[in-house]
Amino acid sequence: MSTLQSVPALGTHPADGSTQSRAETREQLSKATYDLLVIGGGILGISTAWHAAQSGLRVALVDAGDFAGATSSASSKLLHGGLRYLQTGAVKLVAENHFERRAVSREVAPHLANPLTFYLPVYKGGPHGAAKLGAGVFAYSALSAFGDGVGHVISPSKAQRDVPELRTDNLKAVAVYGDDQMNDARMALMTVRAAVEAGATVLNHAEVTGLRFTQGRVTGAELKDGTDGSEFGVNARLVLNATGPWVDHLRKMENPNAAPSIRLSKGAHLVLKRTSPWKAALATPIDKYRITFALPWEDMLLLGTTDEEFEGDPADVRVTEKDTAQILDEAAFSVRDQQLSRDLITYSFAGLRVLPGGPGDTSKAKRETVVTEGAGGMLSVAGGKWTTFRHIGRTVMNKLAALPGQPLAEDMEPIAHLPKKLPLPGIANPNAVAHRLLVDGSVPGPRMAPETARHLATHYGSLSFDIARLANEDAALAERIHPDAPEIWAQVVYARDHEWAETVDDVLRRRTTLTIRGLDTEDVRARTKSILEQRG
Repeated sequence: MSTLQSVPALGTHPADGSTQSRAETREQLSKATYDLLVIGGGILGISTAWHAAQSGLRVALVDAGDFAGATSSASSKLLHGGLRYLQTGAVKLVAENHFERRAVSREVAPHLANPLTFYLPVYKGGPHGAAKLGAGVFAYSALSAFGDGVGHVISPSKAQRDVPELRTDNLKAVAVYGDDQMNDARMALMTVRAAVEAGATVLNHAEVTGLRFTQGRVTGAELKDGTDGSEFGVNARLVLNATGPWVDHLRKMENPNAAPSIRLSKGAHLVLKRTSPWKAALATPIDKYRITFALPWEDMLLLGTTDEEFEGDPADVRVTEKDTAQILDEAAFSVRDQQLSRDLITYSFAGLRVLPGGPGDTSKAKRETVVTEGAGGMLSVAGGKWTTFRHIGRTVMNKLAALPGQPLAEDMEPIAHLPKKLPLPGIANPNAVAHRLLVDGSVPGPRMAPETARHLATHYGSLSFDIARLANEDAALAERIHPDAPEIWAQVVYARDHEWAETVDDVLRRRTTLTIRGLDTEDVRARTKSILEQRG
């Protein structure tokens, strides 16, 4: 086997998405004065940075960990209208969610999202009857202009042909509807890249240790580079706190007396090996308000989620034995026991939903976005849904423009003038990309395995060809990282040089699927670390 060669990292060239060195980025951040400093590299901060850069502002984005390293890569991986919201009469909200869902999956990122059929089983003695759920899925599909077909009801036998592990005991009927699915970490990374292509400067693993003030106003932040401990600062005309579960922590840096503005809800998930192919997902009602999902995802099965109030340090959120037992027990309502063996679990993860402060059950709380302005003029944004990430970015920008006495409004291109459905980098038909990678000879070199071609096409779109070229230049990079996963070593080099990967977990957990498949072995981790250390 030949040595895994380093591909030199390039300077900042928005047209090709390559990344400059951390030292160069730190110097750039410390010397310039930005119009907007976004603290927090979850999807809310990323989307805002993207829209702000499109608006013509000079934008910086920093995060204490990796981009999408916390809540934004711990979702249920869905772009959905929110079927359960119909129960509360939130018809307008569902229609708006559907609009955003279809925009992302059809026009903004069709290479990163795919349609998924959902089966909603109706069991004897369950919380909802077949007639009610049938009417519900019809209304749900109508609110998306029937773009995913007409919601309807099918027989248990037909459903079991698509979901072999469906439990049919006492199963009366199955309601059918459509939504979309994604790899949330990949979607976030492509949005970071879009922000950079629009002119934003970004740095992950850069922790805010303090805020800068000028005459009582927040005008920047002090930072510490988590990779080497170096300290630097960033000046900005306006600072946006988009730190998710840590939003109140940063608000207290601005004002030690700031009252809590949010509460947190923990959502845990399990990833299991599949015992048979699934052609649809299950959304099973647990009670009047909650649904548990069993989703075919990345050739695995994703189960979840939980919903319980969380009051500890957000950094300490973990999947507990109680969470695991609850998820498996709830999945057992509709999934056969052989698919729920603990031996099949490859990975588990938990994230924190950010909800508006207030009393009551977190499962009934609104998933809304809250934007507040602090005593020092720092804006804080928290909450919302992955599905509406573009809408949230636009909402924050409109809030920015409306601030009294805010000079940024004069420098911004009005949001209304920006393209409403600007695509993310790599946009292409994934079937066409996979076909080209496999057969038409446009990419020279050895034949790529079909599963690798398909994986690249649905995670990178047309950027797959950049990875294929790396593999063709070095045969070692064309080899599988692990025989049971579709990824190749060229993706690790690409993650290092073009996707801001700094740590082994950055690569294996968020830029590839090795960790969620339970395949991040000691050998894989060691070789990944070696490639990262060859950074040019």
